[in-house]
Amino acid sequence: MQPDNPNPQPAFRDAVHEVLESIGPGEVLSYGEVAEEAGFPRSARAVGRFLRDNSGYPWWRIVTANGRLVPGSESRQAALLESEGIKITNGHVADMNRNHQ
Repeated sequence: MQPDNPNPQPAFRDAVHEVLESIGPGEVLSYGEVAEEAGFPRSARAVGRFLRDNSGYPWWRIVTANGRLVPGSESRQAALLESEGIKITNGHVADMNRNHQ
């Protein structure tokens, strides 16, 4: 699959779905980390499109590689993350480490 494919293949969709479903409250990943965990490195933009086009996933737990919140949804995303105990500083997640279990 090409990283910027606007119509992800079923294998990509299934893998991203699995990763997104595994992200629990208080965990934050970057788009690239989701892509990597799904087995599709270099597909961060495709993960972003997947989240944009598919509701029902914890989109607020996904941020840019440097921890920046989603442009245009910063206030809502910050409130959701803060309600899960994530510290937000200047529009960025203060600690990008995911607690692996």
